[in-house]
Amino acid sequence: MDRTRTPVAPPSRAIVVANPASGSHSPRLLREVAELCGSALAHVETYLTTAPGDATRAVRHAVRERPGPRPDLVVAVGGDGTVREVVQGLAGAADGPGVHRETSPAALAIVPGGTGNSGYRMIWGDRPWDEALKAVVTDPGGSATIRRLDLALLAETGNLVFLGACSGVIADALPTARTIPLHGRARYARAFAQTAEDYPPYPGRVTVDGEVVHEGPTVLANVGGGRYRGGQYEVLPHSELDDGLLDVCAIGGGIPAVDVPELTRTASHLAHPATAYGRGRTIVVERLDGARLPLEHDGEYQETIGARATFTVQPHALPTWAPAQ
Repeated sequence: MDRTRTPVAPPSRAIVVANPASGSHSPRLLREVAELCGSALAHVETYLTTAPGDATRAVRHAVRERPGPRPDLVVAVGGDGTVREVVQGLAGAADGPGVHRETSPAALAIVPGGTGNSGYRMIWGDRPWDEALKAVVTDPGGSATIRRLDLALLAETGNLVFLGACSGVIADALPTARTIPLHGRARYARAFAQTAEDYPPYPGRVTVDGEVVHEGPTVLANVGGGRYRGGQYEVLPHSELDDGLLDVCAIGGGIPAVDVPELTRTASHLAHPATAYGRGRTIVVERLDGARLPLEHDGEYQETIGARATFTVQPHALPTWAPAQ
């Protein structure tokens, strides 16, 4: 039996966690999600977040701490930031370097309600959310199954990384996106293009399992995880979600940042000699001039990171509902 897949029992109790501040959230979307779950499950509760960290605390309490029956399905309604917080609650905080707590007794399902929605796309592609969620609650073991996905532990913060982390221009596009009055993927696409127009590379180095794969001017270094950033930029086209390894792509200064959005939209950056690609269990991304590394993971800009980010794979750490294959 494939160890990344779990024998499927139908879910019976769900907690639906939604972020009202996410890019595409609407009360109607939450109502439709709750009604679809309620039509097939014995118990459904909803939780609306009000502040950063709310989703993590709510999920951790629901699936690990509270007495009585606990949910076996956690539905995250929101963007990549909401999913990131839910994953922290499901998978647990780190117990030490390279060690995560026991696998969650509940499995994750995602309903896209944010700007990029990369997490949803890397699992379900462009399938409509209601079709995907219906497969989870009405046809488990048939058209939907549970996969145990890899995570990464970011040693400098102790956080778990779900869909990936990126330094450089993709990270610095996130603050720009907050100022753009658009929604969905169009918002991040505009922000990415604007940020890339005059973006200066930083002096960087990327190491994979102790071997340097890139050193010099760096436009971005993406570690994952998921193949896409911003829901549409295929920076890591060879990445697998449950192979027990992390992929990394570094784009050097030989590619102007302004060209990166279009190149990564079609994965054409891989053919350029300024691109380095690797795969391993521990990946280190550094900024060599001592300044703060511009870094994001799962849609959240890392304001407090220093000049170095160390990622260690956490194999098969997150039970997640996915299409049956």
